[in-house]
Amino acid sequence: QTQVLHHWFKTDTFTLPLITRIGKIFLENFGKIKGNIAATMIVAVVGLALGSVLGYAVAILAAMFPRVGKGGLSVVGAFASIPAPGMNNWTKDVSTEASTRSMVAKILVVMLIAAANMSLNAYRGLTELKPYAKDLMATYAAKRHTTLIKLQLPNSVPYIFVALKVSVPASIMTAIVSEYFAEYITGVGRQIRENIVLAQYPTAWAYIATACMLGIVSYVILMIVQSILLRKYH
Repeated sequence: QTQVLHHWFKTDTFTLPLITRIGKIFLENFGKIKGNIAATMIVAVVGLALGSVLGYAVAILAAMFPRVGKGGLSVVGAFASIPAPGMNNWTKDVSTEASTRSMVAKILVVMLIAAANMSLNAYRGLTELKPYAKDLMATYAAKRHTTLIKLQLPNSVPYIFVALKVSVPASIMTAIVSEYFAEYITGVGRQIRENIVLAQYPTAWAYIATACMLGIVSYVILMIVQSILLRKYH
């Protein structure tokens, strides 16, 4: 607002608008921004939920069958590196509607990122047990599924939140970035791109600020949920 950054980076208020200008654009376009927020958050939340469930299931299989399971973790991690444009090509036959194809592609990209984070962290929670814990279950002649339910699953709960601390902001970031390459023009990320291409920098910065707020608010909500659930857990 004081144009100190403009002086440092040798730029102007057209490329880097003042905060008051960005705020004004945000308020004037709030209705449209709200619609794009909804589009981005649907992708982020659905992809995060599906990926977390998939990643946790892979982690359980890896913990139950170590010889085969560790290979599964590597495969999930490899899939997480698939670029968004490639996913768009894979899903081009999903539907005749561009909006549906685009939504599926973006959700899959987010899902793979979330699955990779969850599987690796949940696997640690399922396998890094206190030294005496598994021995105690063995003295009780506990079956494998009993050990899983009574010992390993409860032990993995804090690790789930470790994974979510990475996955929640990463899912929003991934959803935004995947919108850059999606064929259907909607979402916060696509609006950033479109407005930069059109040299509408104040509007682009309004969406950039929106993206930042989405990440921060989502992380704060996660921390509140964690504090409530883990207090009871401990």
